[in-house]
Amino acid sequence: MRIAVIDYGMGNLRSVSKALEHVAPRARIAVSSDPHVVLAADKVVFPGQGAMPDCMRELDSRGLREAVLECARQRPFLGICIGLQMLFEHSEEGEVEGLRVLPGEVRRFRQEDMGRDRYKVPHMGWNEVGQARAHPLWGGIADQERFYFVHSYYAVPADVGLISGSTRYGLAFSSAVARENIFAVQFHPEKSQSSGLRLLSNFIEWNP
Repeated sequence: MRIAVIDYGMGNLRSVSKALEHVAPRARIAVSSDPHVVLAADKVVFPGQGAMPDCMRELDSRGLREAVLECARQRPFLGICIGLQMLFEHSEEGEVEGLRVLPGEVRRFRQEDMGRDRYKVPHMGWNEVGQARAHPLWGGIADQERFYFVHSYYAVPADVGLISGSTRYGLAFSSAVARENIFAVQFHPEKSQSSGLRLLSNFIEWNP
């Protein structure tokens, strides 16, 4: 099995690749910015950290946009953090257009939306993920399990049927989305200890 971790200069690539090596020691894992390597993979992981405008610019500068779109159409595809946000149509961060794979937008956490209590932004640390519906990537993971988050923006799908997991941080937001061959999470499974490794292992076994 060939697994491509897309390198567009903005991801937590070493942690992601090491976690994948741990759960899939027999797989060939390539961290690559080469579109041909990405397109040749059996499964694709799309991580990311940083600001959305920078991520979109770097993705295009490396000629990776079409490869990502093609893989999102037909390969088992896992988005992580910004790799989830970039799949949507638009982000308030820099008012930038996303890849438009999924309908909806990405919004910033605002204190006025988060109730009377004061919440720090970014949302950083461990938080619970409620599973909206059964999915193979949730296999063996308890509902309301805790995962590690670092983000100031969150996705708002136009179709609530896309939501596979939700988390509360002042307000309830979508922390996992799924459609056909795509599963994407706002949290970092590679930093989420045993539950994160289980999710990555489930991705390795997943054949949508």
